[in-house]
Amino acid sequence: MNVRVNGTEREVPDGATVTELLAALGVAAKGVAVAVDGQVVVRTEHDTKVVPDDADVEVLTAVQGG
Repeated sequence: MNVRVNGTEREVPDGATVTELLAALGVAAKGVAVAVDGQVVVRTEHDTKVVPDDADVEVLTAVQGG
């Protein structure tokens, strides 16, 4: 299936969860916020939330600095 991650088209396996999507992108799950179609997915739901086909996904990584 196809989804848009941070505006870029990506192909991911059908039925992929948020956790599986992050792994496919090579993104560590710690320190990451994810929204699917404008709805924040809390970390406790990453293993069970299936990303629908044609979804808009935003992945934000926490960054420290000053």
